[in-house]
Amino acid sequence: MFDLLKTRLHQGYRTSDFPKGEVHLPERFRGKPVLDPSRCQEGCSSCRDICPTQAITLNPLKLDLGACLFCPLCQEKCPDKAIAFTSDYRLAVRSRNDLMVSGEELRLASEMDDKMLRVFGRSLKLRQVCAGGCSGCEAELAAAGNVIFDLSRFGIQFVASPRHADGIVVTGPVTNNMETALRKTYEAVPSPKIVIAVGACAVSGGPFAGAEDSQDGVPKDIPVDLYIPGCPPHPLTILDGLLRLLGRLEEKRDS
Repeated sequence: MFDLLKTRLHQGYRTSDFPKGEVHLPERFRGKPVLDPSRCQEGCSSCRDICPTQAITLNPLKLDLGACLFCPLCQEKCPDKAIAFTSDYRLAVRSRNDLMVSGEELRLASEMDDKMLRVFGRSLKLRQVCAGGCSGCEAELAAAGNVIFDLSRFGIQFVASPRHADGIVVTGPVTNNMETALRKTYEAVPSPKIVIAVGACAVSGGPFAGAEDSQDGVPKDIPVDLYIPGCPPHPLTILDGLLRLLGRLEEKRDS
């Protein structure tokens, strides 16, 4: 016991001071991509051809962040360096269309309207639904609650029952076997409620898009309030998106 206490004291204060402090990410981290369509050579399709989820379109060059796996293949294959991944972890948006990026700045998530903020602004209880995921996004959601990121300090918590929740967080491509469970969970959450799609699979189906047993993400008739892309998204990406939705960030809302 004394050895454990000694070790804990030696570790010191571990919780990140996000969102106020400086963010430190490993060099291998790949965040928001920057595209420069003017660099593309006519007739070159190297980046599109190698993309495992067909997230890239040409003429003009565009990248669907909702389908992107954030692998380095397109960046490595492009001879003109028209695609480059940065260390910017801010990726969450409110609209599916906003995940289609070209050379323009990514339109990050805006806060909920005043009515919803009055209901959810102080605390947010979420029920997580793993709809056929690989456990990657689920692991990052769990990490968001550890001592480093400490999701609960913002009044955001995961609950065991949808009847105690303000909304649901969906991961996975929504397999046929999980569609009914997802719909029943959504229906059990009292209104008003929010839906958050986390990871490429929940947004677009990811690498399982078009599969016979996949719904290609959250069904179209379930309205999504926040899209958090990634494969999987970093805990800071998740935190940033949630805080933007709750209007907790002081920077410009249209950034």
